[in-house]
Amino acid sequence: MAIRACLGLMILLVFSSTISTALFEDQVGLADWHQKYIGKVKHAIFHTQKTGRKRVVVSTEENVVASLDLRTGDIFWRHVLGKIDRIDQVDITLGKYVVTLSSGGSILRAWNLPDGQMIWESILQVSAPSKSLLHVPANMNVGKDNLILVFGGSSIHALSSTDGQIVWRKELSTNSLEIQQVFQPHESDIIYALGFIGSSEFVAYYVNYKTGEVLQQSKASFKSGFCGEASLASDDVVVALDASRTYLVSISFRNGVINFQQIYIPDLIPEFSGKATLLPSKYNGILAVDIASSIVLLRVKGVNELEIIEKINYPSAISDALPLSKEQQAFAILQHDESRIHFKVKFDTDLTSEVLKETIQMYGQRGNIEKVFINNYMRTDRTHGFRVLVVMEDHSLLLVQQGEIVWSREDGLASIVDSTTSELPVEKEGVSVAEVEHSLFEWLKGHFLKLKGTLMLASPDEVAAIQAIRLKSFEKNKMTRDHNGFRKLIIVLTRAGKVLALHTGDGRVVWSVLLPVLRKSETCGNPFALNVYQWQVPHHHAMHENPSVLVVGRCGHNFDAPGIFSIVDAYTGKVHNSLVLEHSVRHIMPFPLTDSTEQHLHIVIDDNLHAHLYPKTSDSVKIFLDEMPNIYWYSVEVGKNIIKGYSLEIKGEQDMAENVFQPKELWSIVFPCESETIALTATRKMNEIVHTQAKIVADQDVMYKYISKNILFVATVAPKASGEIGSATPEEAWLYAYLIDTVSGRILHRVSHQGAQGPIHAVVSENWVVYHYFNLRAHRHEMSVIEIYDQSREDNKDVWKLVLGKHNLTAPISSYSKPEVTVKSQSYFFTHSVKSMAVTATAKGITSKQLLIGTIGDQVLALDKRFLDPRRSVNPTQSEKEEGIIPLTDSLPIVPQSYVTHALQVEGLRGIVTTPAKLESTTLVFSYGVDLFFTRIAPSRTYDSLTEDFSYALLLLTIVALVAALLVTWALSEKKELREKWR
Repeated sequence: MAIRACLGLMILLVFSSTISTALFEDQVGLADWHQKYIGKVKHAIFHTQKTGRKRVVVSTEENVVASLDLRTGDIFWRHVLGKIDRIDQVDITLGKYVVTLSSGGSILRAWNLPDGQMIWESILQVSAPSKSLLHVPANMNVGKDNLILVFGGSSIHALSSTDGQIVWRKELSTNSLEIQQVFQPHESDIIYALGFIGSSEFVAYYVNYKTGEVLQQSKASFKSGFCGEASLASDDVVVALDASRTYLVSISFRNGVINFQQIYIPDLIPEFSGKATLLPSKYNGILAVDIASSIVLLRVKGVNELEIIEKINYPSAISDALPLSKEQQAFAILQHDESRIHFKVKFDTDLTSEVLKETIQMYGQRGNIEKVFINNYMRTDRTHGFRVLVVMEDHSLLLVQQGEIVWSREDGLASIVDSTTSELPVEKEGVSVAEVEHSLFEWLKGHFLKLKGTLMLASPDEVAAIQAIRLKSFEKNKMTRDHNGFRKLIIVLTRAGKVLALHTGDGRVVWSVLLPVLRKSETCGNPFALNVYQWQVPHHHAMHENPSVLVVGRCGHNFDAPGIFSIVDAYTGKVHNSLVLEHSVRHIMPFPLTDSTEQHLHIVIDDNLHAHLYPKTSDSVKIFLDEMPNIYWYSVEVGKNIIKGYSLEIKGEQDMAENVFQPKELWSIVFPCESETIALTATRKMNEIVHTQAKIVADQDVMYKYISKNILFVATVAPKASGEIGSATPEEAWLYAYLIDTVSGRILHRVSHQGAQGPIHAVVSENWVVYHYFNLRAHRHEMSVIEIYDQSREDNKDVWKLVLGKHNLTAPISSYSKPEVTVKSQSYFFTHSVKSMAVTATAKGITSKQLLIGTIGDQVLALDKRFLDPRRSVNPTQSEKEEGIIPLTDSLPIVPQSYVTHALQVEGLRGIVTTPAKLESTTLVFSYGVDLFFTRIAPSRTYDSLTEDFSYALLLLTIVALVAALLVTWALSEKKELREKWR
């Protein structure tokens, strides 16, 4: 057995070595690029001490904590926490640790400020999820073991700032308690914790900072109730909003006595209407109120008097207070005026004058200002200078200082929701060689250096020069098509509603546009970006027309919210048309059909399952009506455990006039709720190309693939196993995999996996499906493959029938006829947990397939489909070996050279998109998450082209040498022949 296992391992290594590919170190970056982002910033702490690098520490909505260079905006270090590990607050303690509170106040971590290494981590017991607060005392002495306080649920934790150990914990034993404000007076050992119990009771706790003893507790009920927002006005006054958001409630808690005073907002601000919002500010005696049309600054005079200081019209933003001394604070006000930002700084001691006032020119599609963080520095004349970190509506980040934008980051690319590709324009004739090569001398120099590199005679400086020439001279960055199809535009849609075009050559942003229809407005209060599709793809000879893309969104997260359409030029980013639809958008079906203007037809399914045709032209309606009898679609109702199939019909002239088609239910499949829950559905790509239906197997036999674009893969799990791994025992967990024909509703195949549960990931291609899950019995991840073949074509194996024309290759295939299929399946252990799966796509479908697997380590692994061949056996026959069948092993191999991301990580990996190039051997791969990564891979190697590092100079030298040798030998032959004649 040991010898057999060793032989099997050797054979597997041989096969692995034949199909894995790798890059040399100097080839990294030539055909791929990697971009790092952090996401939309929600907290920022400046660290600008005289010694050390000046930096700003930020936390973002993508659960990233990062340290940025204040001079350039580059990332010093960053950490991407898990999806559920949401960052609540961030601060700096002892001048050297970055402290983050996450997961609803249950995890506190300290990171080393210079390099980002984790110093300690503490897990806190929180009784119930609620608003959590982190309190780092402002008067903390550097070098001493001070306490960090965490308020979460109904408890207070005090932790050591040096090692994270819990010093004391106090349970406040009050249900539904939510702490709103925490502060500590200067040089005092008393912590004031203010909050609400439920929605109608205010509570104030006085806690000893060192021991955790509750010195005093005061409660008072308020009949009108609170909305849950409060702002600290002074050491003994807090201002809250009532439940209706129309009254400001001034709450005094001096000496433990609580008093309420109501102030009707319209009496204070006559133009107020609607509902107010308290901005989270920390000013001495100043309050910031958002009243929808503007921000109003109010001065708190005592308990029952408020005074309007300034009214700032939208779009605008105001920063938190920046302490300059014990008596003085500064804050920034930014107002957006079209392409300009007005920036001013005021002191809280003198609100009538402005310390700093600047105007910054703003270029690009960035939207309005959303957040501002202020920092100061000392000028050479010993006066205060100010800089602000600005978060824009498109999630980009800017640093403004001395009237200029010092740097900017396009961090909206960390929240891509969908992407598509677009071809670049065709290169026009008349391009001179000088535009491609700078000069003949540079061309000769470059090829001479490449020749020295090939002969291994180049010095280290020359190797670096060769690398620089390669990056510079490559035509991959041109804005025209190439004959290999490598140069394209990747059109991405971000969560902020911004569309950007990235060049596949180097990843640069060619154009960007923040769609007006996907911004908050009176007609659409909560826009939500959904998808981007190809809308119009004109032929390359139509030079006057540019391709365009369709961006789809909704005015809200609910399925019944009105839909949003926007058509954008793929070359320039110009918005051709935008509209808010009269119906909702639940599902979109793009069709390969085009009208006379080459616009693709799209069917939009609304919440009532009505189908709407776009574009709404007579030409598209005519084309669609011709194809409507062959159009079927399905809906998956996960909550009800039902899958239904439909066709389309017209029930009246009004529907015809409005281009609305009614659903006609054809079939339904109801899964038993007590034993199964729908976990995942997957289908083939509509534009996938299959080269041939026949598959030649061992002994020259032929198997015919069951090729149907109507196959739906459905995975269901046991209700108890629908949670995280370990939520059910192996006896309580199972997984069912179905292959369903969506035209007839017929179940083609069903297989069960006992003791298995999700998360499940699957990919469908040609006639096979691969899915990934967790095996509770084996405590390992597994991958299973199902291949389906058409038995009705078996008679076509006879050569004489083919010759005599008695085959059925041209017989029509109907989904309503009962298919004669056979299924082969196999399961394998797999080492990694999976985040995403995709499959390579090529222009003609000839090249072998590879699975692209996004691992839990945020890398992309290319796994040859041959490893997932269900016909693998322990001892393959000689004919099977010749066919390429790999000997069976219980686990799928992971070859380090098979990672297409090399040693890089695509942090927060969410999706992998593949696009075919014009070269049949090559697939373009784009993976996105918090980071972006692009590369091109050749699953069967580049059999149809020469490599980019091919030395043409060496080829030319070889040809010259051969010609010279030919001439020399010809001359010698002539001389020899002449001597023979003289004899």
